[in-house]
Amino acid sequence: MELTIVRWLHIFAGIIWIGLLYYFNFVQAVALPKAKADNTAAGITKHVAPQALLWFRWAALATWLLGAYYLERSGVGLGNAFMLKGAAASIGIGAWLGTIMLFNVWVLIWPNQKKVLGLVQADDATKAKAARVAFLASRTNTMLSLPMLFFMVAGSVGHGLPQM
Repeated sequence: MELTIVRWLHIFAGIIWIGLLYYFNFVQAVALPKAKADNTAAGITKHVAPQALLWFRWAALATWLLGAYYLERSGVGLGNAFMLKGAAASIGIGAWLGTIMLFNVWVLIWPNQKKVLGLVQADDATKAKAARVAFLASRTNTMLSLPMLFFMVAGSVGHGLPQM
């Protein structure tokens, strides 16, 4: 029962994380230039983006921690997954992709978005560079999200992990 709850929490946190990732890349990234053109972007950059980024980064961390806990407690072993050993190889690839994505969120996206949104002081050149780094890391995560989900699901099927 405990593992079922942990797995569902892992999936729920992942839905929040990836949902917000897709929101940033497919909705906000398209809408923001239009909002800047008609001077309505302030509401997005001052209120929506910081709140969405709060949920985004903490959902990323919760997803990773719950997944690591699940792998360890399920008998697969976090070490086996990360070492791509035997039956843990598929889910391990998913774990590696999720780890890269978590790194991107906390090390590249969030610190740079703080500059872009004015939460941290930065000159215009620094903001432009920060916007580019955050954009590329976010697009990388978008591209990694589908293979990550594939290996996460494929790795759990037929390898002794509790099924949904």
